[in-house]
Amino acid sequence: MALLIKTDIDRGTAWAEALAANFPELKVYTWPYEGDPAEIDYALVWQPPEGELKHYPNLKAIFSVGAGIDHLASDPDLPQGVPVVRMVEPGLTAGMSEYVVWAAMSHHRFMLDYAAQRREKVWEELLQLPAEARQVGVLGLGVLGRDALEKLKPFGFRLAGWSRSPKTISGVTCFHGIGGFDEFLAGTDILVCLLPLTPETESILNAETFAKLPAGAAVINAGRGGHLVEEDLLEALESGQIGGATLDVFREEPLPEEHPFWEHPRVVITPHIASMTVPESAVRVVVANIQRLEAGEALQHVVDMNRGY
Repeated sequence: MALLIKTDIDRGTAWAEALAANFPELKVYTWPYEGDPAEIDYALVWQPPEGELKHYPNLKAIFSVGAGIDHLASDPDLPQGVPVVRMVEPGLTAGMSEYVVWAAMSHHRFMLDYAAQRREKVWEELLQLPAEARQVGVLGLGVLGRDALEKLKPFGFRLAGWSRSPKTISGVTCFHGIGGFDEFLAGTDILVCLLPLTPETESILNAETFAKLPAGAAVINAGRGGHLVEEDLLEALESGQIGGATLDVFREEPLPEEHPFWEHPRVVITPHIASMTVPESAVRVVVANIQRLEAGEALQHVVDMNRGY
């Protein structure tokens, strides 16, 4: 068995070492690969060049290094019939929940306002609302969304979630579908987007969505840059309909130097670091799936490419 690793983050060595420690009988190659393409059984990739994977005729499965698979779904030459597996691993999930809790608490505790006061050398206490007075609403109730909501529970926020299909989560008011979207937004003071990027969710964070939130609501986007209509957010910030935003993903990355988000006092920017796959824990998930397939069992976390998740 042989596996090819392709990641844009310079962690190929860490992946190879972790795989060798957990699955020594697996041959591991890093991209670019100059050997016989027919030798490769599995691919573990992030943003491979379009058409790259079609050159490997014996692929049994394609594993995404990250939680998102839009970098694969956008490839018109992606090998047909080869299962695509999204990354679900403890390190990735924990990192996203940490980011969501940090960002939600920052907006809840007026950190943007205090940062502005610091710049002006103003010493002024702002009236702090109790957590129970705010609703944090999460778009996307998959593994990441569910865990983030679980981590938010101890703080006492009212919690809500929205998904395409019905979900039930203890302590969370769940909404679903087009029919539940407006009601979900109407009560949400801090909106968190953790959706997969699909044709249905493209540009979901737009002027119409912002207008349905309570005035002054905060927006946190740690999903995909394609979820956000950036011009609409800037206009909503200017009008005060949106009070602040924390953004980890953008339509163009790195964010261009001339982009207005860089200097906007109501926007916090992070460079797509909300959560990173941890090779040491992720390889155990990949190895278990390979062993499952080799034993004739079904893979876990296979993507429905028609749905995009």
